[in-house]
Amino acid sequence: MVINTVYRMLSCLAVSLMLAGPAAADTLLIESVQAARATATERPTRGLSMDSVEARWGAPASRSAAIGKPPITRWEYPSFVVYFEYQHVIDAVPR
Repeated sequence: MVINTVYRMLSCLAVSLMLAGPAAADTLLIESVQAARATATERPTRGLSMDSVEARWGAPASRSAAIGKPPITRWEYPSFVVYFEYQHVIDAVPR
């Protein structure tokens, strides 16, 4: 009798946890998307040339010399950092 009650309680607990799991995951995903939107600023996109970036966003606050092969250059702006391979953007990340 006691064993049946324990099994029923554990079964109810397991079902409750399974149902609660997906709801929590959806909430976290939505919060992550909202946080990304809040920190998103307009940044250079992959493939833009150095000249295009400078024409659109002005001169960077600082420039790092090219390092490695292929040469990777970093330009720092107040709200983002741009990484170039040769003369083209490969990524722009928020600060």
